[in-house]
Amino acid sequence: MTHPTKEELGLTDDYLLELYHQLLTIRAFEERVKYESSLGNVLGPTHLYIGEEAVAVGVCAALRPDDYITSTHRGHGHALAKGCRPDRMMAELFGRETGYCRGKGVSQHIADFSVGMLGANGIVAGGIPIATGAGLAIQLKQSDQVVVSFFGDSASNRGPFHEGINMASVWRLPVLFVCEYNHFGQYTYTRHVMRVENVADRAAGYAIPGLVVDGNDLVAVYQAAHGAIDSIRAGNGPILLECKTYRLEGHNIGDELYYRTPGEAEAWRAKDPIGRFCTWLKDQGVLTEALEAETQARVQAEIDAAVTFAEASPFPAVETAVQDVFSADYPVRLS
Repeated sequence: MTHPTKEELGLTDDYLLELYHQLLTIRAFEERVKYESSLGNVLGPTHLYIGEEAVAVGVCAALRPDDYITSTHRGHGHALAKGCRPDRMMAELFGRETGYCRGKGVSQHIADFSVGMLGANGIVAGGIPIATGAGLAIQLKQSDQVVVSFFGDSASNRGPFHEGINMASVWRLPVLFVCEYNHFGQYTYTRHVMRVENVADRAAGYAIPGLVVDGNDLVAVYQAAHGAIDSIRAGNGPILLECKTYRLEGHNIGDELYYRTPGEAEAWRAKDPIGRFCTWLKDQGVLTEALEAETQARVQAEIDAAVTFAEASPFPAVETAVQDVFSADYPVRLS
C-alpha cells in the first residue's frame, strides 16, 4: 500500500520518534520478561505481545491522555503504549510491593487509572463489557472522551463481545472496539472456529462500521484509529476496528508451538512491525542510523533499570494479603 508522508499524517518528527521508542520499549520489555521468566523471577502465567506492537502503539497514539483503554491477558504492550511505567510493570511481574497492583495481580491484571489504563484481564473478552460500561459513564457525564477495548480474535466468539457491542451500538456509546487478529485462540487457529473471514464482518449485525487494517503497519493502524476515534468523539457511536497481525511467540511462555504450520512464523517475521516502521521513518528523513542505535541503547538501559528496580523492591508483607481485595464499605472479619 502507499503510505502518506509525515506531513500528510500531521505528526512531528519528535512524536514519530517517540512512537518508534514505544515500539522498541514494548519489544525489549517482552524479551526481557521471557528471559527473567526462565530464571524464575516472573511470577504466574505470562503471555507475550511480541509481533503485535504496532496495534497498541498505533491506536494509543490516536488517543488523548484522558481517554481510556481496557486490555487482555496479553496486555503489557497496551499498558506501555498508554503510559504505564516499565519499572512498576516489571515490579508487578516480579510480585513486588512497588508494582501497579502491589505484586498481587502480576502479568494479567496491571492497571493504572491515572493514565487511563483500566486494566488487563485474565478472562477472554472480559475487558469488553468494562469498556462498554466506561463508555456509558462518559456519555452520562457528557464528556467527549473515548474508550478503546483491545481483544483477540477468539474473544469475538464469546458472549461478552456480542453483548458489549450490541449495548454500545444501541446507546451509541463512545467505544472503539479493537480486535487484534493474531490468528490463534490459545493453541487453535482462529480460521478453524469462525466461518466469517473477518471479525469486522460481524459489525454489520450491530449496524456499526467494521474496518480491517494491516496490524503490522503502524502508519496504517494510526490512520484507521485516528479516523475512527474522531468519528466516535463527534458522537457517531462505536466502531469495530480489526487489525490483522501475528503472535510470534506462543500462547504463553513455555508453549512448545507444536500446532503451527512449518515456516509460518518465519514468513511473518519478514513483516515485523518494528522493521517496517523503521524503514518508513528513514524514508521520511526522520530516523538516521546513529539515532536508531542511540534509541536502541536508551531503551535497553531503561529496561535494565526496570529490572534493577524490581529486584530491589520488597515482596508485599503477609499482613497486606487482603488489602485492596475487598471494598472498604464491606469490612471483612478474618477470625
